This record gives sequence, structure tokens and C-alpha cells, in this order.
Amino acid sequence: MTVSTLDWGTTYRVTVLDLGLACCGVEVMTALEGHRPEDLARLGVDPVHAAGEAHVLVVSGTVTDVMLPAVLATYREMPEPRYVLSVGACSNTGGPYWDSYSVTKGIDQVLPVHVAVPGCPPRPEALLEGLAALHRLVS
Repeated sequence: MTVSTLDWGTTYRVTVLDLGLACCGVEVMTALEGHRPEDLARLGVDPVHAAGEAHVLVVSGTVTDVMLPAVLATYREMPEPRYVLSVGACSNTGGPYWDSYSVTKGIDQVLPVHVAVPGCPPRPEALLEGLAALHRLVS
């Protein structure tokens, strides 16, 4: 993917909050925090650290039934419009833990997921591709 395909920062800006719940969270942090701030700004992505500031919730990693109420509370704190990116096999479907009694079988069962990024774990570039897909969806 080239930067020109993601060069939508001048027309659409997103504030992104990552809920890094497991190993996929490392990949998302690399994508959001590993770049120079001006690179993300050019892409129209502003990482934030509070739900009240975010319009995009990135759920990355295994969502356990114990953690689910906190994920839902975070989503409810976000201002409208709000969007959800599900990143990684565990967040998308429960991953290799799908048959565990304590794992949510995909965050889409409880939240409206707008874009699902596959992989175990997906590369940091996959998150940026997911954000580009979200842009195409809402524009």
C-alpha cells in the first residue's frame, strides 16, 4: 500500500483509541505510536488515550467475558459518530480460544463492527489498511 492511497488526512480526520487486550495490541501500538506524529497526521489519524475524545475504537486481542463490560463501557463513553475496528482473529472470532467458556466469540456479537482486520496477529500496516477501509465506508 502506498501513502497516496491513504492520503485522506486533509479531508477526514479520525481520533483513534486502542483497547490493546492481548498480542494484537502490540501490533496496533506499533502502527499508532511507532510512527512519527506527522506521518499519522498526514494520514488523518490522531491517537488519543481517552474514550471521550475518540470516534474510532480499535478492539485488538482476546476479549474475555470478564473484560467485556469494560469494553462496552468504553464504547458508550465515545461521542457520536463512533466506529469500531476489530483487529485480529481473537477479537474477530475468539481466535484459537473460540471454544473457551470465558472468551467472547467475536466482538461483533456485542458491538457494531464496521471493519474487521484479519490476522494472528495482523501486521501494523493492516491496521492502516483497515482505517483506509473505514474511510471509504463513511465517505
